[in-house]
Amino acid sequence: MGIISWIILGGLAGWISSLIMGTDASQGIGLNILVGVVGALLGGAVFSFFGSYGVTGLNFYSLLVATIGSIILLWLLRAVRS
Repeated sequence: MGIISWIILGGLAGWISSLIMGTDASQGIGLNILVGVVGALLGGAVFSFFGSYGVTGLNFYSLLVATIGSIILLWLLRAVRS
């Protein structure tokens, strides 16, 4: 995937996960992209651990993987802050 695809996927995944986790008001677009890209890497590692594929391109499956990874990341950050 190219850098533009990672930014688009990361932005969407970060935004969706911030809506689910209730952190949308405190995150801007830059942090949404960062959380989404790191979440895509984390989600890919988690899915690979369980024998599935990680991020495969700019498609719905990759968005799902990145969103799940982003939710895990935001949950971990919330647990560390508390």
